[in-house]
Amino acid sequence: MPRFYPSVRTLMGPGPSDVHPRVLQALSMPTIGHLDPEFVGLMDEIKSLLQYAFQTKNELTIPVSAPGSAGMETCFANLIEPGEKVLVAINGVFGNRMKENVERCGGIPIVVNSPWGKPISPESIEEELKKDSEIKILAFVHAETSTGVLSDAKTLGLLAKKYDVLTIADTVTSLGGSPLKVDEWQLDAVYSGTQKCLSCVPGLSPITISPKAVQKIKNRKTKVQSWFLDLNLVMGYWDSNNKRSYHHTAPVNSLYALHESLLMLKEEGLENSWKRHAEMHEYLQSQLTPLGIEFLVDKEDRTPQLNAVSIPAQFDDAQTRAYLLKEYSLEIGAGLGDFAGRIWRIGLMGQSSTKKNIDLLEAGLRSLLV
Repeated sequence: MPRFYPSVRTLMGPGPSDVHPRVLQALSMPTIGHLDPEFVGLMDEIKSLLQYAFQTKNELTIPVSAPGSAGMETCFANLIEPGEKVLVAINGVFGNRMKENVERCGGIPIVVNSPWGKPISPESIEEELKKDSEIKILAFVHAETSTGVLSDAKTLGLLAKKYDVLTIADTVTSLGGSPLKVDEWQLDAVYSGTQKCLSCVPGLSPITISPKAVQKIKNRKTKVQSWFLDLNLVMGYWDSNNKRSYHHTAPVNSLYALHESLLMLKEEGLENSWKRHAEMHEYLQSQLTPLGIEFLVDKEDRTPQLNAVSIPAQFDDAQTRAYLLKEYSLEIGAGLGDFAGRIWRIGLMGQSSTKKNIDLLEAGLRSLLV
């Protein structure tokens, strides 16, 4: 069997995004032990860089050694005890996954649905919080990857604080690409992924947990149902104030890559990254509109880094995506759930958010109209 050599792709789907050569080079550096003093120093730097990316001072700010879905499960498994009520805001596929996590943790989900393609309604959330004082947690998706909708995480976070409720926020697609200010917005448990706007390799999930949420985790009456994701244990490995206790063998080389991608974010500047993603979204719209391609989401509610566009009648969904992959080595994403076959999801995340990529996509789509 020959060695595997992947084709060079331009990644403009919902993730992963293009990975910069600097990050790939970091990934290939010599492996050292996960308790090596040099690696321990790197861990501290990663924590500091993640605190910058999340805009937080939370001490418990770490990468979970698994993809974003594990970051989600980490937050739910650690914060929910059996019988607790959790208010889940659903406006797409990933809100439904939150509900599934609540149920598997023995919690009682109370669901507030918003139409797909629309942001979460703060008014509907407050109505439920007023009605039921037993709700302990509000869970919502900041940037819904299945629809390209950006909800108002600041208003939702402050609303939860008003009713003394903890928050769990999915920022897998928003971190690094849209304004996210964990401390200012008073969010409690926030998870993300490395393969989106951070343009790192897939397989890690940055999380940040507020002091109030940490206290809830430490004072649980029942054990966290997952040993691997139990933050009471993982905290000991990432705690720089004490001797680090062995929990698991960290993905050393992937953490090299994350460190490099976070350095690149710091070098660009967080606000500059937010601005670049917004500008590239505007450029994408200017290139696609003449082709008769319309955006699904109202302008004020869009995520600039994940664009949901309606598929015009003159394009076949699967055939178009296959053509772009074969002839242009370019990937865009299909619709999920209710939007399967109706939309494309075009990613402008991290290193993929460039005019060069947008021009390539425009050329590929235009060639099908000739």
